[in-house]
Amino acid sequence: MDAIAELSLEDFTVAVEPGVTRKALNRHLHGTGLWFPVDPGADASLCGMAATGASGTNAVRYGTMRPNVLNLRVVLPDGRLLHTAGPGRQPRKRAAGYDLTSLFVGSEGTLGFLTQATLRLHPLPEAAAVTVASFPSVRAAVACTVQVLQAAVPVARIEFLDEVMVGACSRYSKMELPVTATLLLELHGSRNGLAEQQQQAEEIVRLNGGSGLAWAEEPEERGRLWAMRHDAWYAALALRPGCQGYSTDVCVPISRLPEVVVETKRDLQDSGLTGPMVGHVGDGNFHCILIFDTQDPEETRRVHAFTQRLGRWGWGCSGDSRGRAD
Repeated sequence: MDAIAELSLEDFTVAVEPGVTRKALNRHLHGTGLWFPVDPGADASLCGMAATGASGTNAVRYGTMRPNVLNLRVVLPDGRLLHTAGPGRQPRKRAAGYDLTSLFVGSEGTLGFLTQATLRLHPLPEAAAVTVASFPSVRAAVACTVQVLQAAVPVARIEFLDEVMVGACSRYSKMELPVTATLLLELHGSRNGLAEQQQQAEEIVRLNGGSGLAWAEEPEERGRLWAMRHDAWYAALALRPGCQGYSTDVCVPISRLPEVVVETKRDLQDSGLTGPMVGHVGDGNFHCILIFDTQDPEETRRVHAFTQRLGRWGWGCSGDSRGRAD
């Protein structure tokens, strides 16, 4: 079941079966001027991404899976076949009746098996550029994120890595980056518009003490930077070979993000845990990847106590619906 069907370039829609992965669809779309931007890091099945309500680095610009799924073909527990928006329909706007499509997105197989997903496609940007900005502190990096969003800079991705995560990623991916709190910012747009966006972003970064703003526009260099970011889980594990990893996943309102991230960083240090931090901060979503010895009862106790305290923020226990901090 790996068919790509019902591609409509005029309607910006495509229907895929469960065997079709994100990268396979974008290869199929090559040359059409369209793409599917939801990027959870792994080359996941698109129906699986719908079932888990997947998100990823592009969500700040293009949204999560939920708004990008227009229709689902579902086999219900009693064997009946359901089209959540009606057979053959891919409405971009609807107001009548129950929104069954959104009900099934994120249901993780509990309501039925997804056998086809009709997806919303997006125009490929004319130009794209990514930069690595280094900051004197975690607070400065996260505060910069909030200001970029408040200034309506149309970022496509804005990712945070603390100094521990940057050091781990640099060693694992063999890249030389300053070992300090870091933001990866990617902009999409027209060539003229991109230059204006870059200027806006640079001004805000510098106002927050940031530096190192060299923009990469070639696909190969941008790909290297994002491959480094997507390998964060493996880079973290490499900090303590033989130990296990446990990824937390927290969502908070953007306005509270600097406070929550700084407080979490302080708690990690006070607990004596190895827990590099990384996250899709443009959505108020971040991870602590806790690396610990499961055979050490004392360390395991500290990990459990830390995660219990982390849950006190209370706005959302997961923003990604995945097992890794991609």
